[in-house]
Amino acid sequence: MDTSYSNRIQEHSGVRPLSTVIKTLAVLDVLAASGRGMRLPEIASAMQLSRPTAYQRLLTLIEAGWVEQDQEMRYRLSMHACRFAGAALEQADLGTRVQPVLEALVAKVKETASVAVIDRGLPFIVSRVDSESLLRAEQKLGTTMSLSGSASGRILTAFADEATLARLRQSGEDFAPEEILVEARANGYAVSSGYTKSGVIAIAAPVFDLNGRCFATLSLVMPETRFVLDTFKQPLIAAAGEITSIQQGKHR
Repeated sequence: MDTSYSNRIQEHSGVRPLSTVIKTLAVLDVLAASGRGMRLPEIASAMQLSRPTAYQRLLTLIEAGWVEQDQEMRYRLSMHACRFAGAALEQADLGTRVQPVLEALVAKVKETASVAVIDRGLPFIVSRVDSESLLRAEQKLGTTMSLSGSASGRILTAFADEATLARLRQSGEDFAPEEILVEARANGYAVSSGYTKSGVIAIAAPVFDLNGRCFATLSLVMPETRFVLDTFKQPLIAAAGEITSIQQGKHR
């Protein structure tokens, strides 16, 4: 779990975060990164904890409603998390208003569309509409991506203001080479490196808020064999512009 943000708050306020709470919440990160429920030994091993310590943290999260056990005695995130995810989207002003834009884009280009924002120094997917194609690139909600290799990471870096760039540098994550970021700013889009997920490619465009800050990206992801830049570039940029207009209150 990235604690750089809380460390910066501590510098200004002199108040220390509750380390036991941070350590307990770190279990949620481990479970969220798994594609299925996990048994106690797996969780303990992943977190380099003794089984009693891991169990105590799991029990705390179960009592709080964040974790549950399935019939095979695996621990998994409960549906309680979905309510908070929906609330976070609404509070970030990215709620149901952008969904029709994603659906229209997917209907037009027949590929999966996603919205991503930065949290804890990395881009992650907060909204998605899947293509109906049998062969498609899977992108789960909450999936994190690299700043250097992903199309969204390159856009969020290229269009970041100075304050955001400073925070991203503190995270220790690599940036894409400067020439790639310059090209992204000039073109208004970026294409992924193709190295982070073999056989899959993505193209992303920036979404701006009321203050002209790039706070999110809209991307299309597909098998490399179907990628044709001229086919996807303009529909993507137009849809990203539409979401920007929504965020800036130009759509009523």
